[in-house]
Amino acid sequence: MQSMKFFIDTHDAAKDTFPAGLTPEGFFAQYMQVCAEENVVILRVHVAYEDSRAFCFTMAPDEASVRRAHERVGLPFDSISEVKTATPGDTFFQPKAA
Repeated sequence: MQSMKFFIDTHDAAKDTFPAGLTPEGFFAQYMQVCAEENVVILRVHVAYEDSRAFCFTMAPDEASVRRAHERVGLPFDSISEVKTATPGDTFFQPKAA
């Protein structure tokens, strides 16, 4: 089995990367199909329709897979970043050296 990593990609109308007229019904079914073909798992999509911005949290073998899924459906993006998941305890409350 291929190792999977976590990614966040961003979309913003101010940067021409949030498609005009985007609706859950019209776009996401096609995007989900392409993601499955590219081995990209959509974990969460946070969309601010009023602000024309979106943040997508996915799991994929590499950034290239996420990039291809976007390109295949004509979905521009601002950035794709590999991220690590961490709890606040992992991030902010590290043990101090003695």
